[in-house]
Amino acid sequence: MGFNGHQDRARIEGESAWEDRDLHKTLYGMLSATAAKFPKHNAMTYQLQSGPTDPAETLNWQQFHDKSVQAANLFRSLGVGPTDVVAYVLPNATETALSLIGGAIAGIVNPINPLLDASQIGAILRETGATVVVTLKPFPKTDVAEKTAEAVKLAPNVKTVLEVDLLRYLTGLKKFIVPLIRPKRKTQNQATYKDFNAELAKQPKTLTFEDVQEDRVAFYFHTGGTTGMPKVAQHKYSGMIYNAWLGNTMLYNENEVAMCPLPLFHVMAVHSVLMGVIHSGAHIVLPTPQGYRGEGVFDNFWKLCERWGVTFIITVPTAISAMMQRPINADLSTVKTAFSGSAPLPQELFKRFEKSTGIGIIEGYGLTEATVLVSFNPIDGEKRIGSIGVEIPYTRVRIIKGTENGPVHAGVDEIGEICVSNPGVFAGNTYTEADKNKDLYYDEKFLRTGDLGRKDADGYIWITGRAKDLIIRGGHNIDPAEIEEALLGHEAVAFAGAIGQPDAHAGEVPCAFVELVEGARVTEDELLAFCTEHVKERAAQPKHMTIMDELPKTAVGKIFKPDLRRHAITRVYNGELEKAGVAARVDHVIDDKKRGLVAQVAMNGADKAAVGDVLGNFANQWDAI
Repeated sequence: MGFNGHQDRARIEGESAWEDRDLHKTLYGMLSATAAKFPKHNAMTYQLQSGPTDPAETLNWQQFHDKSVQAANLFRSLGVGPTDVVAYVLPNATETALSLIGGAIAGIVNPINPLLDASQIGAILRETGATVVVTLKPFPKTDVAEKTAEAVKLAPNVKTVLEVDLLRYLTGLKKFIVPLIRPKRKTQNQATYKDFNAELAKQPKTLTFEDVQEDRVAFYFHTGGTTGMPKVAQHKYSGMIYNAWLGNTMLYNENEVAMCPLPLFHVMAVHSVLMGVIHSGAHIVLPTPQGYRGEGVFDNFWKLCERWGVTFIITVPTAISAMMQRPINADLSTVKTAFSGSAPLPQELFKRFEKSTGIGIIEGYGLTEATVLVSFNPIDGEKRIGSIGVEIPYTRVRIIKGTENGPVHAGVDEIGEICVSNPGVFAGNTYTEADKNKDLYYDEKFLRTGDLGRKDADGYIWITGRAKDLIIRGGHNIDPAEIEEALLGHEAVAFAGAIGQPDAHAGEVPCAFVELVEGARVTEDELLAFCTEHVKERAAQPKHMTIMDELPKTAVGKIFKPDLRRHAITRVYNGELEKAGVAARVDHVIDDKKRGLVAQVAMNGADKAAVGDVLGNFANQWDAI
């Protein structure tokens, strides 16, 4: 177990072709093998609340297997066959994992982000054709049950809703109070409602149907849901097993404990972590329904790691930033590594974390459309800060650039589009909707990621931008078109451009630039208020608005967003420097072919270390001039 880079990849691939490896064909087969091998080992721990001594539920592998089988039998009893869809709209809980595994054994499982609004959830349910939905029973301080009820009303294909009651996790006085203050579900819809755990208990612990030994689509993951009809990526058993095998081969064994406060509607938590844990027999810990967003999670994070003897921390840059604002107040001697993904990690934050905790960070790269993993920095080899590492076994990354003579392979350090081929890429069928697969591949098998990057002379991959212009806020993808379309609905707005502005905590947050209709009058604050009302997704609502006399445009009239990004970097960096009392200011921003947009900072007598303390928290780099 381990991975030192190119040598290990060559050694592993030299052992066998991927197709010839003796691996399970199905999720049920993989889970059953682990339960038979490690029946009494801890499989999953879940805490409703974040305190280091708060009650927790732990299932061993035999219990996790049996309850997953019961879930699969339950879904099959509700008419879910291999091509039918079970969706869940749930925060993290034991039942979330059981719905995931049981749904993928019985049919196709469709995890849905419970933070989306009802219209977005409804659109996903219609797109996937889900007939069964698992969600929360009404519970204080959450609107998930009511939103899902509204969404189901918009999706007539849904016949049954199974409710999970978080009350069973409570103890003491809270267990008596919650039934008295529980909100009522107001929305009526066409579905039949049942209690998830009551129905689960009726099912046998052995599979009531044949687990057909063939590869098939078993997962639908939505890739956005912020505008109109969302894209739905489909994952086969083989892609999932590839990621599970990678986890077992390079990261986990049966003695590892992975702290995973990421949501189980996201591919990183599902395929990179949970499936790797299932393949290996390791132990996964899920703290609170909201994970990192949960009340008290950051305050108690280090003590939770000590409580469960955590060996691997699964994280993202925004969470690392929050961790660094808390004291290291626990014994972290068991922790080996922290794995960071979803967005670039600022260099200063990287260094501060490793220095403060003594824990090394591994940065990696993956995407929903590739069934996640593509590359990461070698665990046991050279790590390059800011790089997404090297290709993992059986994965190939091509950097493709456009030329007058068509697309060609980029040379060393030349920027192009990152294109990926591996056992997780469902070439030709990445999305459920056929039209969305057009022009999605290079050479028929390399998935075009929409990300721009380069490979250095040693094969390390560096992301330099995004061809598809998504705003990535704390790992959450936001389509700028939603913001732009909303603003264009204002009578005073002639043109609108939305981008991600640098943010020390979230990596980037949305901001917008507008050009007004001639003679129109409106303030920036009024436009922000307009967005609050008309941009449906709260995370997509812009944090800053700039009215310009004229937006920068290309020769064909398209808004030239690189200039908007330069403007935003200058404004944000100068604002932070001024706030910190540092005299330096951004003079201009250049587009460096290796590093992307880089701020050129006039020092004005300021100390370079002081500037670094301020600007080192952002992903975009800077130079003193």
